[in-house]
Amino acid sequence: MTDLRLERRFRTTPERLFALISERANLLSWWGPEGMHVPEEDLDFSRTGPWMSVMQNAEGGRYKVSGQVTHVDPPNSVGFTWGWHDDTDARGAESHVTLTVLPDGDHSRLVLDHRELGDDEIAQNHEQGWSSSLNKLESLAAG
Repeated sequence: MTDLRLERRFRTTPERLFALISERANLLSWWGPEGMHVPEEDLDFSRTGPWMSVMQNAEGGRYKVSGQVTHVDPPNSVGFTWGWHDDTDARGAESHVTLTVLPDGDHSRLVLDHRELGDDEIAQNHEQGWSSSLNKLESLAAG
């Protein structure tokens, strides 16, 4: 199993950053890599329970992922399981994501831990996707 850890600094308060990573309306503004939109979702990381999203690219390719929100600790962290669905809607291997918000002077730091990824190639693909999504989150936080 491979783990992925990304860190990004944002020019905002920990409370606002936590709202950006947990509340549905905010999640819809940055969820998914650049060039993707979310036509179907049940995204709400402000409470424990099930979640899902379908990300779609410009060519119409659809990518479904779902899981359970396992913990919510405002304004510090949120955790959730993660599993991709195949073309028959069968859910694949499960991994776990934790988003941790840390104060950093007059900024905030987001630490993204995505654990229990199958191998290095899967981790590299997730690193590209998360990095692109965090670019969108950075734009949202700056706005």
